[in-house]
Amino acid sequence: MAKDMGHIFPGREFIQATLDALHVKDDMSRSATIPYIQRAAMAGILIGVFYAAYYTTVSVFAGLQLGETSLTGLGKVIGSLVFGWALIFIYYTKSELLTSNMMVVTIGRYYHGVTWPRAFGIMGLCYLGNALGGLLLAAFLRFSTLASGAVLDQMVHSVDTKLAYVSAGPMGWGDLFVRAILCNFMINVAMLLVYNGYVKADFAKMCAMLAAVFIFAFLGLEHSVANTVLFLIVGLRDGIDVGLAIGNVAIALIGNFVGGGLLIGVYYAYVNDARRHLHEEDPELNVP
Repeated sequence: MAKDMGHIFPGREFIQATLDALHVKDDMSRSATIPYIQRAAMAGILIGVFYAAYYTTVSVFAGLQLGETSLTGLGKVIGSLVFGWALIFIYYTKSELLTSNMMVVTIGRYYHGVTWPRAFGIMGLCYLGNALGGLLLAAFLRFSTLASGAVLDQMVHSVDTKLAYVSAGPMGWGDLFVRAILCNFMINVAMLLVYNGYVKADFAKMCAMLAAVFIFAFLGLEHSVANTVLFLIVGLRDGIDVGLAIGNVAIALIGNFVGGGLLIGVYYAYVNDARRHLHEEDPELNVP
């Protein structure tokens, strides 16, 4: 009976792959904390580099016209495609990104592979590394002309928009929160496709990640780590309202956790829990 019903839980390979990833992250954050933070820092650097490329692309097209028509919109499309490669580089360099780890630790918590204190410890170290990497990249850009002129203008405009969500009060907070939920929902849908065992080819995995990040960048969704890096870049060059920036990141963190940790992590952990739904004890149906 158990084996006959196994086909109704096709996500078991995804769950097992995620739990395997959690085991590595847990061990590394305990026993090799500095290398773990370094991996997370690399993710922050990569986000900063690709964010700079995004705003450079937008600024170039914003300065062009086709007749009476501005090409800013086309620049945003192309820039979003450029930024989409950030997640691909992070994944294939084995770097650690907070938002995808939100999904990993919540699945691990559901299956009792990690305690809540350890889950938040893993995420906290990851965010620290992401921020340190973003700070290093921001320092590099501060002493170069890469983020100046029209490129800096685009960055400042984006920062002003993000901070306005916080200063607008509850309506703005709600807007920011929803954008953060959808952002990490898309990021972790891509990671679901990468881990689920159905997508085998690297090219297909890259397309999934590229599409997910394109949607997040093009729609203006809110990513806590990307926002942190952007605020550091602009803050070091042009100054920033620190209180509003912290408020933005705090709301984005919660929204990202809901989108990736709950809507993807907990949801897929629950629907693939054969023990809960079938009351079966067959180990082939149940993830430990």
